[in-house]
Amino acid sequence: MDAKYGLPKNLMQWVDNHRDRLKPPVCNAAIFPDGNYIINMVGGGNQRTDFHDNPTEEIFYQLRGEAFLVVWDRGRFERIDLKEGDIFLQPPHLIHSPQRPDPNGLCLLIELPRPQGKQDSLQWHCAHCGAEVWKATQQLESLVDDLPKVYDRFYALKDEERVCPDCGTQHPGKDYRIWHEQLSRSSVRDF
Repeated sequence: MDAKYGLPKNLMQWVDNHRDRLKPPVCNAAIFPDGNYIINMVGGGNQRTDFHDNPTEEIFYQLRGEAFLVVWDRGRFERIDLKEGDIFLQPPHLIHSPQRPDPNGLCLLIELPRPQGKQDSLQWHCAHCGAEVWKATQQLESLVDDLPKVYDRFYALKDEERVCPDCGTQHPGKDYRIWHEQLSRSSVRDF
């Protein structure tokens, strides 16, 4: 038998064997790195200040713990809760920020490889008014390899380069606690 991607795996045993790879900033590890789908396990204990615009659908299956997505849609921040056992098919171009505060949380994430010319973007928004503070767009080849490089570029910006162009609020960079505190007082938040 030619089982191109190997024989069946015990998913939770795979998690135990690869737990060291499920760490920030992305917390992703590819389960089948050479298949026709991008199949990743995402670990918890990760809260972020960036938003992702994916040109393809994403399937979230929250295996353990709870997580949520902060979504920027129609000029408002909204929240989609992912409770243990939930599955969610996210449409293309839903601008989202995965928040995984549970350090033991696990999410099976399935995506499509990006067709040539269909680019992802990572965006940082002002928590106060929602304006875009900074954005990077590129052809994504690997979630695990490409995203941290973009994070590093944003986090290396000087403070004055992370000021909201609309209201003047200072974006805190990777300090998610400050960003979420700003978000809790936002006038464009619906949760």
